[in-house]
Amino acid sequence: MKIVPLNEKIVVERLEADDKTAGGIILPDTAKEKPKQGKVLALGEGKPLDEGGRAKFQVKVGDRVLFTSYAGSEVTIDGKEFLIMTEDDILAVVD
Repeated sequence: MKIVPLNEKIVVERLEADDKTAGGIILPDTAKEKPKQGKVLALGEGKPLDEGGRAKFQVKVGDRVLFTSYAGSEVTIDGKEFLIMTEDDILAVVD
């Protein structure tokens, strides 16, 4: 199934959380935080402008991005979790 976001919405897939700390301690699933970074999978057409055009996105499909803790809405499709958010929820692109 394919997700097609509307207007200024972006579909992001969360990246997996680390299994151990920098010191080498293995974390159980209950101690892991949800990662605040992911990969952009799809973009909408852009925010509609008053002049009739559409605003361009600063991110592109395939970008690895950092986002806020409570960014977007979580959806589950075919057993996979995705986030649908606006570009305002994205803090930075990671190279």
